[in-house]
Amino acid sequence: MIRWIRQQLGFDPPHQSDTRTVYVANRFPQNGHYIPQRFADNRIISSKYTVWNFVPKNLFEQFRRIANFYFLIIFLVQLMIDTPTSPVTSGLPLFFVITVTAIKQGYEDWLRHKADNEVNGAPVFVVRSGSLVQTRSKNIRVGDIVRVAKDETFPADLVLLSSDRPDGTCHITTASLDGETNLKTHYSVAETSVCQSVSQLEALQAVVECQQPEPDLYRFVGRMTVTQHGEEIVRPLGPENLLLRGARLKNTKEIFGVAVYTGMESKMALNYKCKSQKRSAVEKSMNTFLIIYLIILLSEAILSTILKYAWQAEIKWDEPFYNQKTEAERNSSPILKFISDFLAFLVLYNFIIPISLYVTVEMQKFLGSFFIGWDLDLYHEESDQKAQVNTSDLNEELGQVEYVFTDKTGTLTENEMQFRECSINGTKYREVNGKLLPEGMTDDSPDGSMPPLMGDELLFLKAVSLCHTVQISYDQPDCLAVGGDPFSHANGFSSSPMEYYASSPDEKALVEATKRIGVAFSCSNGDTMEIKTFGKLEKYKLLHVLEFDPNRRRMSVILQTPSGGKVLFTKGAESAILPFATSGEIEKTRLHVDEFAMKGLRTLVVACRHFSPEEYIDVDKKLNSARTALQQREERLQEAFSYIEKDLQLLGATGVEDKLQDKVQETIEALRLAGIKVWVLTGDKHETAVSVSLSCGHFHRTMNILELLQQHSDNECAEQLRILSRRLREDHVIQHGLVVDGASLSLALREHEKLFMEVCKNCSAVLCCRMAPLQKAKVVRLLKTSPEKPITLAIGDGANDVSMIQEAHVGIGKHLAHVHTDCIVSHDMVLVFCSVISSMSVSPGIMGKEGRQAVRNSDYAIARFKFLAKLLLVHGHFYYIRIATLVQYFFYKTLYDSVYLTLYNICFTSLPILVYSLFEQLVHPHVLQNKPGLYRDISKNSLLSFRTFLYWTVLGFCHAFVFFFGSYILMGEDTTLMGNGQMFGNWTFGTLVFTVMVITVTLKLALETHFWTWMNHFVTWGSIAFYFIFSLFYGGIIWPFLHTQDMYFVFVQLLSSGSAWFAIIIIVITCLFPDVLKKVLYRHLQPTSTQKSQSLPASQVQNLSCMESLCCYQQGQSGCTRLARLLEQMTGRCKASANNCHTSSRNNRWGRLRHRENVILNDEPSAPLGVRNLGFSPDCCSP
Repeated sequence: MIRWIRQQLGFDPPHQSDTRTVYVANRFPQNGHYIPQRFADNRIISSKYTVWNFVPKNLFEQFRRIANFYFLIIFLVQLMIDTPTSPVTSGLPLFFVITVTAIKQGYEDWLRHKADNEVNGAPVFVVRSGSLVQTRSKNIRVGDIVRVAKDETFPADLVLLSSDRPDGTCHITTASLDGETNLKTHYSVAETSVCQSVSQLEALQAVVECQQPEPDLYRFVGRMTVTQHGEEIVRPLGPENLLLRGARLKNTKEIFGVAVYTGMESKMALNYKCKSQKRSAVEKSMNTFLIIYLIILLSEAILSTILKYAWQAEIKWDEPFYNQKTEAERNSSPILKFISDFLAFLVLYNFIIPISLYVTVEMQKFLGSFFIGWDLDLYHEESDQKAQVNTSDLNEELGQVEYVFTDKTGTLTENEMQFRECSINGTKYREVNGKLLPEGMTDDSPDGSMPPLMGDELLFLKAVSLCHTVQISYDQPDCLAVGGDPFSHANGFSSSPMEYYASSPDEKALVEATKRIGVAFSCSNGDTMEIKTFGKLEKYKLLHVLEFDPNRRRMSVILQTPSGGKVLFTKGAESAILPFATSGEIEKTRLHVDEFAMKGLRTLVVACRHFSPEEYIDVDKKLNSARTALQQREERLQEAFSYIEKDLQLLGATGVEDKLQDKVQETIEALRLAGIKVWVLTGDKHETAVSVSLSCGHFHRTMNILELLQQHSDNECAEQLRILSRRLREDHVIQHGLVVDGASLSLALREHEKLFMEVCKNCSAVLCCRMAPLQKAKVVRLLKTSPEKPITLAIGDGANDVSMIQEAHVGIGKHLAHVHTDCIVSHDMVLVFCSVISSMSVSPGIMGKEGRQAVRNSDYAIARFKFLAKLLLVHGHFYYIRIATLVQYFFYKTLYDSVYLTLYNICFTSLPILVYSLFEQLVHPHVLQNKPGLYRDISKNSLLSFRTFLYWTVLGFCHAFVFFFGSYILMGEDTTLMGNGQMFGNWTFGTLVFTVMVITVTLKLALETHFWTWMNHFVTWGSIAFYFIFSLFYGGIIWPFLHTQDMYFVFVQLLSSGSAWFAIIIIVITCLFPDVLKKVLYRHLQPTSTQKSQSLPASQVQNLSCMESLCCYQQGQSGCTRLARLLEQMTGRCKASANNCHTSSRNNRWGRLRHRENVILNDEPSAPLGVRNLGFSPDCCSP
């Protein structure tokens, strides 16, 4: 019982051994020696709370924040002792903040529960009691035999038992796991592959012994023991036998598999990193500033308490005649009295840390996040997807990014391969309208005819159409059975209802290209391959397949031709084929391959070798001997492959384009100019990844590419790292790029992290290939926790990117725009591991190839990689400067009647800073996009540095000093200020100080504002007006519900004094004039690049639209058009008679308006203070 309790609490895991034993169909042994093992159920849990623990757990998490805990203590102190202010002043705002946050987090977790229930309740079929039973996914147990149909995802990690194919194989795609959309072939053991019916499976006696769950997607070690006729047959199991949860069955009608890992023990779940609360750098700075102010507060309270007792040291001040002590007060403990006085001063001064700061910050983040969704520049019309904000807590972090980690497949590329060019026997060809034309020729042949392809050209096309592992899927599988010919040839072009599936997207593109040209791969049935050469059927017998491996970097097939000859077709990388070629146009082909590569094409070289009967007998013997070897099988196979793949006849080379997304290269370059380093982390092969990096501009052609590949030991890895580090120090002038694979990365991260980081940081670009999902997260964590603590951003589009997205400071999920009906994601694939933040409305099939896991687990989601530039350079810039000023300003403007204390930060001064933090623009958005270097001005949290914080703090103390002593000097000795000859009292004097403070802090924010909207004007001058109106009503009427009314008629008396008005004007000018002078001098003597870009000469602004409201109205009208036109006329931005406001409607579901302008940028000095950037963003719905 104690062990069971410990297991339920997570202290004692149920699995103690290194292996697990799974009885197929749960046919447990009947002897008494069997001890049942406990396995996890198949439920997926991504939620954080339950009904029972929500309140205590959420309150605990919220009060872990320093500010919330501090205000809770202040509230309790106000309840326990007699304090100068009411407990309501602290309790009400605290209750509001806690309640709003709890509702928000509770709603988010409810969405997670909803997603979990949808996944766990998905219908599945299992074999039980001799029949196929439908049940829920959560009810699958380890040992159950599960049936999965075509295009369904696997509900658990299954060992393949059988499929509808005679050889027991199946094809799957693991796009949601490792990002690869090509097909992979998986195998069943021979003894179980014949069990294709429920009755046969029910009678199967088999036991699977395998390792305990681990997150490595590419590693699985086990064995299956099958009992047949009383004899036990043992077969090894590897990754090729394991079907992972989240993968999808393709091109196979159905399979049966036994569940070995379920629920949170599946490899996909183990690669899922629990979503943790992310905190921005601004929030961390706020906490630091809060601690400093807490120290100041404690110092003030202690000093005031000491001064109080020093003052009361004299008897006449200790107990004056007008304030006699009670007997209880005289007999009270001095220590308790000191503590009580200290707490009273603590409560009195606690308003220097306003809780309204956190309320305002939450409101600013929540309201400001809408601008991202409203920005039409981030809207993808093709897929009808707008930018999505899943969390508003990290808006300002977008302006602090130093490293971007991006996936490749589907993020940088469209993952659509297209055949472009080829080289055959030293001549370059290109495809034009389904014809293969030599370079320089045009498509002027009549329709319906084909240029004759003979000899070398035809042999090259046959090699390409036969040297592959492509599978064919027919949309109408019975078409051949009923005698229909799926091929109808027109000019050699085959239009069949079939689709190719390949283990490599290059293979698929090449086979489709040869089909368009006229050499069509039409059938693959066991050991037979068929092609149709311009309508003529040719059958080849497949004798051997020499599989691709990263060492050889090529793959080959050995075929028997229709004439009976034996031929080897091989294709692979240039370096893997050309050294072994002995005939053909080798040098010309090498030049053509280099030309293709310079164009960013993915290249493959094709060759062949004809065997004599004697040579083939020798080759066949060597291959069979190597493949049946029990010891050193891999080494013997490599020797056999090397013996076979030599003396090659070079046929030519191909150039395939992996279509990049629009403006990927420009986006990466803009990020570089902004000081952001880009790392590509992908699960793809080394050659594929490098090719795409070169084509997208991540790697430059002039860049020196360093490699850390295929390291097999710690010593070998360390030595290679030292060599790379030495090369970086010696060649520091040129730029370097680093390529590292997953296996080498594991070794580097084990004991050589510092050396690896030193190499990486000295490289301009880093490419990590063959990465497992958790390895991606480890790389991000390595950078994130380095001594410099850089801000990281990760962007991806698949479930394999979820851990990376959640590990980074900011996670971006990418929608996929292209729709393929066979790639629509199932419920399990869509909803597994979802930390759902907000509900989404998406058209069916929109999410494309890799699902929506990345989108739902991300902080933000965009449809295209190019949108990342504006998201960071414009929105990130704006959000950061806004909230940085908001935080500093709140500490700066931070007494007297409890109503005034409560309303000062809530009503009198909060709206101007809130509107400022929503709409402020230091620089025009087009300037920010065209000058990425401006992003560097706000990097490293520069606007919230200690120096800036100290400036605002000292400024606040100076202004407070001027407020009090200025009022005291000007008014304190004057006894004839009132019209009736009365002198000022304490309440009137305090009201004067308070009035000066409200006006000064509001005008201070006005000086900081560069981008004026009608809302800025309304709240700035409206706040001052509201203060005067409220004070007149509050002090001009006797309110019956107030216990005391010390402020009665005080404000009226103050305003009736001309000297008071004079004092207000003098003090306000005295406070603000030095600040204005400093700004003017700095802008003219030491302007920053941002300040230089703030103003544009009139000749360069003529193309900008007139100022419009950020809130769009129908037909492009705004609520402040007349005010905007008046301001623009005053500043010379817009002629009175000219109507420069052009709008064009967008035919989309938001019906928003948009206008694009071309802006010429320069670095000329800025316009006078308060006049710059009066125009709104050209995109009226974006900030």
